[in-house]
Amino acid sequence: MSDHAEKEPETPPAADPRAHGYVLDEQIGYLLRKAYQRNAVLFGEKVQCGLTPTQFAVMARLTELGSVSQNQLGRTVGLDVATTKGVVDRLHARGLIETARDPNDRRRQMISLSEAGWHLFEENALIGIEVSNETLAPLTQSERRSLLKILKKIQ
Repeated sequence: MSDHAEKEPETPPAADPRAHGYVLDEQIGYLLRKAYQRNAVLFGEKVQCGLTPTQFAVMARLTELGSVSQNQLGRTVGLDVATTKGVVDRLHARGLIETARDPNDRRRQMISLSEAGWHLFEENALIGIEVSNETLAPLTQSERRSLLKILKKIQ
């Protein structure tokens, strides 16, 4: 090796979390992401209809709201405009939702479940409940109630 060979950059030593106070395993975002990953894996294993958890949530909301604007639908499930459009487009392509112009405001697109969408959701609703129960399985009933109450409070 010549004297001019590039040296590999040195890896900085591992930091002691006490030095900066940031312990990843105690951060809410990290813990929520890990819990969501567990839920998403269970969902993927159990719900065998090719829907993502987000698509399933949109369909669930449509069972509650009926016909609703795309904008309102996205807000009620916590999605940004672009993500809502993508979910709606994919569900529409599968024939699971129907779209129509709002008769009161032609600029607004109204979204509702199609008959096929209703059937698919109804076939999987109990499985969705099963996924939630399995996600929460490590908790006692009291802990489950507390967790859900706290999560609702911080949203």
